[in-house]
Amino acid sequence: MIALGLMSGTSLDGIDGAVVDIRLAAARYQVRLIDFATTPYDDALRRDLENLFPPAGAQLDQVADLHRRLGVAYAEAAEAICREKRLDYVALHGQTVYHDGDRALTLQLGSPYFVRDRLHATVCYDFRSADCAAGGQGAPLVPYADALLLGTSVEDRVAVNIGGIANLTYLARAGDSKAAVAFDSGPGNMLIDAFVSSRTRGAQRYDRNGEHAARGSVHPEALAAMLDDRYFAQAPPKSTGRERFGGEFLATHAAALADLNLEDGAATLTALTAESLARAVKTVAPLGARVFVSGGGARNLCLMRLLAERLAGYPVESSDEMNLPAEAKEAVAFALLGYETLRGNAANLPHVTGAARKTVLGSIAPYDLAPLLNRLREECAE
Repeated sequence: MIALGLMSGTSLDGIDGAVVDIRLAAARYQVRLIDFATTPYDDALRRDLENLFPPAGAQLDQVADLHRRLGVAYAEAAEAICREKRLDYVALHGQTVYHDGDRALTLQLGSPYFVRDRLHATVCYDFRSADCAAGGQGAPLVPYADALLLGTSVEDRVAVNIGGIANLTYLARAGDSKAAVAFDSGPGNMLIDAFVSSRTRGAQRYDRNGEHAARGSVHPEALAAMLDDRYFAQAPPKSTGRERFGGEFLATHAAALADLNLEDGAATLTALTAESLARAVKTVAPLGARVFVSGGGARNLCLMRLLAERLAGYPVESSDEMNLPAEAKEAVAFALLGYETLRGNAANLPHVTGAARKTVLGSIAPYDLAPLLNRLREECAE
């Protein structure tokens, strides 16, 4: 099956699209990346998305308008990525605009029908709602794909993704998806991005390559105060988002950060991500486990250095080393989850999300669905 995975993360930087060839191989999948591209959000769309979040008070018509505009943006990005490629289906994650895992509430925007009609392909979407309906947090879902793509009997591994939020999946050697331990560790790039954007008055939206942080010094008292947040001590299942580690978190710690210059503030927030993530890895993975990092954070050289320092004895590498480009891994994972949706296979991990049962994820916006399902059955039979 040739699939397109479309993913937008909590950093609000744009749309990641991965075209992949997925083949069933025994109890696993062979996944080959054909093409990948990131399409940035235009300034107006990003600004209006940011205005949905506290302290702004979004109106229902704004939410409905963004649902439509995001659908159009996904369709345009998908068309540009695919060009003349033949697709069997699309897996669309959508843009998360609200997430409260403890209350089993999550919302992703982006109408799938614009994508379906532009590409003339079935679209699988709304992956998180089914897990929430089963009492789960709706996140994280990628650990299911992590187990299929990175699990091995040779060594212990940890799949880490650092987007707006950071998360990890521990994969014990000789284990299967049922043994995976996964949760959101806390902030990824989100707080760093917000701080840099604020201090540069929007001239810079993120710390490119971690250059500001590399020139700064960590403020120990501010770091300790932020690490005292109760989320870090909370036992999994747990997931988080902008509601906890967004503007309100920075406002809570504004006094400690106010006296720091751009470089020292970036260094302190980068250390927060590295320290909270390293602590989380050490709680679940034995010494020597290989840590593969994906997401935009894998390109932050300062963050990767701090993480490696705090994880001495755990080899820290980019997921590039496993032929999973760091920026593409999440989009690849949702393409795989879409395959499971079409097969009718449950793809949540209840022990990870807290759901009461396993359940099939995703809804389907069908386009010529019967022939697609017939091809799927033939591939599985082979």
